[in-house]
Amino acid sequence: MGLISIAIESVMVFELPRGIWASGGYIASPRTALVKWRSIFSDKFCQVYVNGRYAGATLDSQQRQMLVPIPTSLETPVRIEVFAVEAEQVDTDFSNEIDYPAGLSGRVRISVLRSQNLPIGATAQFYFDSGTGQIDYDNPLNDSPVRIWPAWQDKAGFGMSSFGRSDFGYDSSSAVGFGKGSFGHGQFGLGADTFEWISPQLSAGVYKFAVKVTDEAGNQSGSSESEPVTVTPLPKPAEQVSISSFDKQMNQLVLSIS
Repeated sequence: MGLISIAIESVMVFELPRGIWASGGYIASPRTALVKWRSIFSDKFCQVYVNGRYAGATLDSQQRQMLVPIPTSLETPVRIEVFAVEAEQVDTDFSNEIDYPAGLSGRVRISVLRSQNLPIGATAQFYFDSGTGQIDYDNPLNDSPVRIWPAWQDKAGFGMSSFGRSDFGYDSSSAVGFGKGSFGHGQFGLGADTFEWISPQLSAGVYKFAVKVTDEAGNQSGSSESEPVTVTPLPKPAEQVSISSFDKQMNQLVLSIS
């Protein structure tokens, strides 16, 4: 069934202090936040996601708060979401279901089809155009090549898995099953999965990206280029927010940021 976003209300996040002075000021404890919420569900568990990534799950169907690790982000706000899930799916990571728009955080997530035709030992390099419209293939964006098959068990092929127990000349016991991966992109009867790479922090602009695959012998494939991607970083987190005024009749709250 996956993530359930309805009936999750009043989500609140509190930065945990390391200490509080008599004046009310405090020393923040980085990387930890207390998340609270309300839910009408009495038979479902809940999961918390931070910036689109799985951060933890409740231990029972009555739990309505959780401590989660958060990144020390000085450039962009941290996005925290709470979802309900069925009890049998509580430990399943559904981050691929979360719609996290490309470029919204100043980073771009690139998804690449991992076809079984790609050779064992192959690596991927990512490039971009710096906003000029011309992709620079001399300077990859990633610091080191991305291994396409980090675990040999994921690669299907003759002699790659349970040798001699599959079709003659082709051992598919490690392949992604029909409809289990990127449906329609694998061989007939077999799906294909994907791997992802997230770009470094980028400034606002419109960019094009590309990927090339290199095998163990150093042979490099042609490039696969993306459509233009608009990057719009979120504003920096507000600091020292205080209440300036409150109009009770209009139910209007005015905040000031120093």
